[in-house]
Amino acid sequence: MRPEILFPLFRTVESLPGIGPRMAKLIARLAGPHVKDLLFHKPVGVIDRSLRSRITEAPEGHVVTIEAVVDEHIPAPRGSFRPYKVRMSDDSGFLHLTYFHPRTDWLKKALPPGERRVVSGKIERFGGEYQITHPDLVMTVEDARSAPPIEPVYPMTAGLSPKLLRKAISAALKDLPALPEWIDPQVSAGQGWPDWKPAITALHAPEGEADIDPQTPVRRRLAFDELFAWQLTLQLARAHRKRNRGRALSGDNSKVRAVLDNAPFPPTGAQERAFAEIARDMAAPDRMTRLLHGDVGAGKTFVAALAAARAAESGAQTAIMAPTEILARQHLKTLRPLLEPAGLTVEALTGRDKGKVRADILERLRTGEIDVICGTHALFQEGVEMADLGLAVIDEQHRFGVSDRLRLSAKGQRPDTLVMTATPIPRTVTLALYGDLDVSRLDEKPVGRRPIDTRLVSMDRLDEVIEGVDRAMSRGERVYWVCPLVAESETSDLSAAEDRHAQLSAIFGEARVGLVHGRMKPKDKEAAAVAFREGRTAVLVATTVIEVGVDAPDATIMVIEHAERFGLAQLHQLRGRVGRGDRKSTCLLLYRGPLGETAKARLEIMRETEDGFRIAEEDWKLRGMGDPLGLRQSGLPDYRLADLADHADLINLAHDAAKMAVTTDPDFTGPRADARRILLYLFEREQGIRLIRSG
Repeated sequence: MRPEILFPLFRTVESLPGIGPRMAKLIARLAGPHVKDLLFHKPVGVIDRSLRSRITEAPEGHVVTIEAVVDEHIPAPRGSFRPYKVRMSDDSGFLHLTYFHPRTDWLKKALPPGERRVVSGKIERFGGEYQITHPDLVMTVEDARSAPPIEPVYPMTAGLSPKLLRKAISAALKDLPALPEWIDPQVSAGQGWPDWKPAITALHAPEGEADIDPQTPVRRRLAFDELFAWQLTLQLARAHRKRNRGRALSGDNSKVRAVLDNAPFPPTGAQERAFAEIARDMAAPDRMTRLLHGDVGAGKTFVAALAAARAAESGAQTAIMAPTEILARQHLKTLRPLLEPAGLTVEALTGRDKGKVRADILERLRTGEIDVICGTHALFQEGVEMADLGLAVIDEQHRFGVSDRLRLSAKGQRPDTLVMTATPIPRTVTLALYGDLDVSRLDEKPVGRRPIDTRLVSMDRLDEVIEGVDRAMSRGERVYWVCPLVAESETSDLSAAEDRHAQLSAIFGEARVGLVHGRMKPKDKEAAAVAFREGRTAVLVATTVIEVGVDAPDATIMVIEHAERFGLAQLHQLRGRVGRGDRKSTCLLLYRGPLGETAKARLEIMRETEDGFRIAEEDWKLRGMGDPLGLRQSGLPDYRLADLADHADLINLAHDAAKMAVTTDPDFTGPRADARRILLYLFEREQGIRLIRSG
């Protein structure tokens, strides 16, 4: 049950005075349906009306507040594009209020000729005359006396007026409860933070532009609250898993040694370190929950193979879950030759497996005949039973939600969980997203990897690029060609994969050019991927669906059209599809100029380095909160008060505070436990609440 103290904050916005059903719907679309959502809708600027002036003394380009007499209304001539004007004057001169597409009935009522009015807005000179275009405030002299000189500016939505939104927020603040303090006193005192209620009140009453800065004590306090609620949820999940003990998975090293002895290459130092950490976790009675992340081509699948061999030494099965059928079958192809020398049976189960084939795989899984199963979400489905699931490996975790991770872990006797991603993740994001996991980092490339020659090429030179691809194909090389869209669009001039496929097929011949995109049927995507991998096609035109899963070690050229439209992490992932063999590889980043500063910086970084961890950090700095590393579907909260770019240091603080809170008071019976429950309810972290209840 939600604590009673929060009831005023979880009323619907329609309960506020002056908010009917239509306005409530608009506010819900903008901020959310509850009163607390309005309070979390933070200002992005201020209107400063403290500068009062006579008309001819007003400084141009500044927001000024002027008291003057309404002289006359000057409607625009019928059929013209001229604005509607209202002339006003004081003892220094006159100005025009200028309106485009006005509501004339409202203007005549708000600005009656002969009356004194106070207007506020940015004043400019036009044709030697003073004017204010669409003043942001028009009021009577009496109302102006009680109006605040500084007003916050909020993000808006069509149909909702700033005045009504401010009125609704003002009404919401009147019923603001004083909530108990959930932050340890030494943390808030050390930061100089106010209490929660004064902080929320001050958020909506900025006294100047400086109060909008994310680094003010008020903003940092509220950002910490939001981050702390999420980190508490992650730490409760971690503690819950530790409390529900798993089992020790250890062995005689025979199968691990067989994998190592028969591997086509020696493991890197980073692979050895990562496996040692994983093996140590697996041997402990607590359940392993570890993240393995590293650069493109750093060999995470090989580490997963060693972990699966260790699980098999204990008589347990391993499930490896991938986001696409292509990647699931790619894992099958990669893992079989690694694990068969150790006597392990590896199969795949995806949505396309039907009838007898599916029934046979399910039976062999149930009886324990299959040691390692690769699959997609199909592994979640009812009817998929495993004899003894000991290790769950989730690949490309950011494609799944947190709940997917929990559902797979529910299969078997509380299996160890290894989460993998080929996206190097900055420490800030690692904590924000995976604060409940231990982390292993693959920061070395396998021996023999050759650097990729990365070049920036204008789209104006497309014909030259096609000629270069033709020459490369004559030398037996294979080419990825990535486009941002599937089909041509009337609203975009970006390249479409289907059109480029048609063009290149006409030049090189249909039999030599394949096509893969997300709208194709899985079996058609698989067929195109296999044809390219086996060399039956020389060019594969694709959307970013190839970012994970289409693996052709012999491919040497990557062409990415409109590279300026992609994030750094995604460009790095795509580039990592080539350079896997012993031949020299090239990545051509085609761009449409002129480039903005951010796009230019992004492409220059790609040209300068192949270090995925440096690229991840730079991507983080350039993109900020936006959608870090394309992680929007990952379970990363949609923060309202915190900004990950501005409040990166607070993530570390919130992580440490949450870890301390759960470690020192695991049963939530201590002096701040009730306050922290209220915090979790306030930010709707139901997962955290359930974990407290389940003990």
